[in-house]
Amino acid sequence: MPIFKVKVKWGKEVFNDVEANTDEDPILFKAQLFALTGVQNERQKVMLKGATLKDNNWGNIQLKNGAVVLLMGSKEEDVPNEPKQKPVFVEDMNEEELASALDFPSGLTNLGNTCYMNATIQCLKTVPELCDALKEYKGEVSLSGGMLAGSVTAALRDLYSAMDRGNGSSIPPLILLQVLHAAFPRFAEKSSHGGFQQQDANECWTEILRMLQQKLQAKNGANQSRQYSSIIDQYFGGRFTCELKCTESEEEPVTTSEESFLQLSCFISQEVKYMHSGLLSRLNEQITKHSPSLGRDAIYSKSSKINRLPAYLSIQFVRFFYKEKESINAKILKDIKFQLNLDVFDLCSPELQRKLIPMRNKFKEYEDRKIEEVKVVKKQGDAEVEKTGVNKAPYWFEDDIGSNNSGYYELQAVLTHKGRSSGSGHYVGWTRKPGTNQWLQLDDDKVTPISEEDVLKLSGGGDWHCAYVLLYGPRLLEINDGTDKMDTTV
Repeated sequence: MPIFKVKVKWGKEVFNDVEANTDEDPILFKAQLFALTGVQNERQKVMLKGATLKDNNWGNIQLKNGAVVLLMGSKEEDVPNEPKQKPVFVEDMNEEELASALDFPSGLTNLGNTCYMNATIQCLKTVPELCDALKEYKGEVSLSGGMLAGSVTAALRDLYSAMDRGNGSSIPPLILLQVLHAAFPRFAEKSSHGGFQQQDANECWTEILRMLQQKLQAKNGANQSRQYSSIIDQYFGGRFTCELKCTESEEEPVTTSEESFLQLSCFISQEVKYMHSGLLSRLNEQITKHSPSLGRDAIYSKSSKINRLPAYLSIQFVRFFYKEKESINAKILKDIKFQLNLDVFDLCSPELQRKLIPMRNKFKEYEDRKIEEVKVVKKQGDAEVEKTGVNKAPYWFEDDIGSNNSGYYELQAVLTHKGRSSGSGHYVGWTRKPGTNQWLQLDDDKVTPISEEDVLKLSGGGDWHCAYVLLYGPRLLEINDGTDKMDTTV
């Protein structure tokens, strides 16, 4: 591959060893320049020895290592505004202007059946601890092969940074797509028409977390009961205590083991109508394995209980199964209800349940206090409760940063699929704005406000968008540093 390391001069700034691959379209090189400088592609003028670089071909430009490339163009926020602007009414705004005015997040351009990646990126961006860890990562993107985990991590960091300063405009995730294709060639498979094939969004979710797991270090304290190597294990990772009992031999002792998970699975059967019952069925199952006491394969009952809850709980609806006749991953369209507020206390081991009870009691006290406040307000007419010093209590155990100390969760992102198989159809992300009940539909570059009722309609049952992956975050407890005072002013 003809990859060159060039020097890019942009005003007074100089960027050394910027990689340029002349086998790829120049638009990918320009995307790197955007990640470095914040200058949008349409504002860029890239020159080498008087020749101007186009978007779709390198023309007469001959690169070599150490060549000096001149970039001209200003970041959007650096461009001076006209001294006087005519008022623009909401009904006259286009989608991009409306997104900026309403403080919507940036959408992502679909680069040809890349909705699976776009939806995954938008959902994971709702985790503030992940975004903070990415900002601290110092690695760089390499397009010359090798360092795949580092390149994926750096590309996601740069993309999130571009989205944060995008002012609601759509961002093309070119570099991340390129490094994903290098790390996972199956994502680069093309159809008979020449375009990229659709991929499974949960596979993309899992592989991105696996890459980040290798590069983002955990934040371990001195008093931690367990030291984590990665922030992914720390904030997304849980653990099961598993018991195996041979159903065909009373003499064989029960064996106990521990298993780790980054995602729970909700199995969909004829009896399952609610996500919670689908999760419970996963925790009690029968498997076939070799029995040392019988000297042959036997049936075992496997019982699992969660002994460590992560701060962020990812749940996959197992909606796809392989149909050998058609050679496709067919979809189960069944309506499976899920909750905006999730309590997983009954999925936990007795030891963990005992540890969860103190924080759960504090939530109960808080809810009782809110009920009493409402009663007092009704008696006082228009009286209001004046709050002083409202903060959020830690959601983790003191000796386990990144855990959940209550078993209570709030839904913060949904990844849906619309279609009949995982390799076709369309994926969309749906996220909740932090600290609010306002939800957004993130359909590639289109960002649309929706209601909580719209989110609950994503439970399936037809050809409409079906929930495929849910992301729950910790429910936060409000605590008052001061004392609540009643305002009796009428």
